[in-house]
Amino acid sequence: MIASPHRRPARPRVRPISYRQARDFITTHHQHLTPPQGHTFSLGLSNPAGMLLGVAVVGRPLARHLDDGLTAEITRLATDGSRNACSVLLAAAWRVARHMGYQRMITYTRADEPGNSLRAAGWTTTADLPATPGRGRPSRPRTPHGADRIARTRWQVTTPDWTREPRRPRRPRRRGEAG
Repeated sequence: MIASPHRRPARPRVRPISYRQARDFITTHHQHLTPPQGHTFSLGLSNPAGMLLGVAVVGRPLARHLDDGLTAEITRLATDGSRNACSVLLAAAWRVARHMGYQRMITYTRADEPGNSLRAAGWTTTADLPATPGRGRPSRPRTPHGADRIARTRWQVTTPDWTREPRRPRRPRRRGEAG
């Protein structure tokens, strides 16, 4: 059968993938970070032949003060350079997270990265973070994980009903406590 000249070529497709598949792709294609320790879910963008073009790994926020139960973080996003792969994965990860009940999603870029894919997917900047000296201390040495000593930008996307300050239950006063 002859293909119609008006028929669109098959588009890449977003699909769930295992943590192992995401980790292997990140090891091969990510520019400056190793794979994360774990995930909540991972998505892959594959061409019609089934070859992975990019992956997004989503987990809980690494910063404890942002881990409110309603926030997810894209901990790694890696592509092979295919056009619009980052934007497609960012938008798909946000759709999945919203369906899971998350009201906010965050991610970070290096300060020298433009963030065009994030803007295209509807994300906004929330903070410019200075470079950190690292997590290791003389009494507690740790190996650097790649983001130390690099200024970063935090990005987020939220649902319309997301509140900026999560409501935490008030602790009942103890007897004799001033208030």
